[in-house]
Amino acid sequence: MGAQWKAKGKAASAQAKGKIFSKLAKEIMIAAKGGADPAMNPRLRASVEAAKKASMPRDTLDRAIKKGAGLLDESVTFETVTYEGFAPHRVPVIVECLTDNKNRTATTVRVLFRKGQLGNTGSVSWDFSHVGLVDASPPAGADPEEAAIEAGAQDFEPDGEGGFRFYTEPTDLDAVSKALSALHWTVATMRLGWRPKNPMKLEDPVARGEVEQFLADVDEDDDVQHIYVGYV
Repeated sequence: MGAQWKAKGKAASAQAKGKIFSKLAKEIMIAAKGGADPAMNPRLRASVEAAKKASMPRDTLDRAIKKGAGLLDESVTFETVTYEGFAPHRVPVIVECLTDNKNRTATTVRVLFRKGQLGNTGSVSWDFSHVGLVDASPPAGADPEEAAIEAGAQDFEPDGEGGFRFYTEPTDLDAVSKALSALHWTVATMRLGWRPKNPMKLEDPVARGEVEQFLADVDEDDDVQHIYVGYV
């Protein structure tokens, strides 16, 4: 598992795609606050690549950029709110939300954690490293280890979808992303996130299924943007 939990087979239905597009649009809007031109805004460029990979309609993508950059009459104000706690079987979890209503999100998260345990700030993050995350797809014949060394990444791992996740120091995130792009890798996402220091082993298939269901239920909420878990 390593770091970020991802839903399996989620893109199968139109409803699921709608949720994916909604979350990607939020990422784009936040990134676009730094400028509407992807060529001059690395975070926006990565968000746009992720949206294209998910087959987001072009008009939806363009509207999200304009809305985030303040080019439309509508204003957008999202805040990042982070929750910590445990999934079933004491699996540590960090949940990052983007919300326009913190009270609504807090109430929803408390309900979602009834099958687990919601903790206080610092209750599990002490056992995670705050790192830069770069998800990228390789050009033909590329060696990810060589790319990691040349780009200055600390570590890398397969993402299970034909690409790789590169881990960086938080301050090196932009530099590593640019270096990978210069090596002809296609960067799909880049952001700060969490990586477990000592992920626990969860070998019992029943227990694993309960944890996966818990994570899937949390991920269903529109305000939930990223989920990081500490198990393998």
